Amino acid sequence: MKHVSKLLGLSLAAAALLLSACAKKPTRAPIDTTATGGLTVNPDEIAMPGEQINLENRDTGLSPDAANQSVVEPIYFALDRFAVAPAERPKLQNVLKWLQDNPGKNLVLVGHCDWRGTAEYNLGLGENRSNSVKRYLVSLGADAARLETLSKGSTEAKQGGSETDWAKDRRVDFIELVKQ
Repeated sequence: MKHVSKLLGLSLAAAALLLSACAKKPTRAPIDTTATGGLTVNPDEIAMPGEQINLENRDTGLSPDAANQSVVEPIYFALDRFAVAPAERPKLQNVLKWLQDNPGKNLVLVGHCDWRGTAEYNLGLGENRSNSVKRYLVSLGADAARLETLSKGSTEAKQGGSETDWAKDRRVDFIELVKQ
């Protein structure tokens, strides 16, 4: 009996030691997306190596109303990616031109995802996409105060379909901000 209580005490002590040795989950520091903070951004470092999107012969698949909402052509993304791919970067010059031609207007960068993944994950991915485009535009000289971000995640995504259909949902649209 004496050995049993001693063994039980040692077991409890070992369990307490193991539980107290577990590392805490790391926390992420918030990222300031409103300004570059004096940092310069190298666009080649933003995109992931080998991140390619098949852009040839694609139809945007947007309804006429949705196409009319976006003031410039959307930026498309590879599956589960939020870095601006090299093939999409020239479109951002059109955004800069629109901002120069419309000095009194602002844009909302709306991030979208295809329907795969959880709603929470897709909202985060859509946010990362819109913030990535904003950071890239700011690195090219756009005024961060004229750009707002919004994530719609997969709320407007077409369910089912093919990879071609899903690729149309992985985008950032540029919507003119109407102030009332």
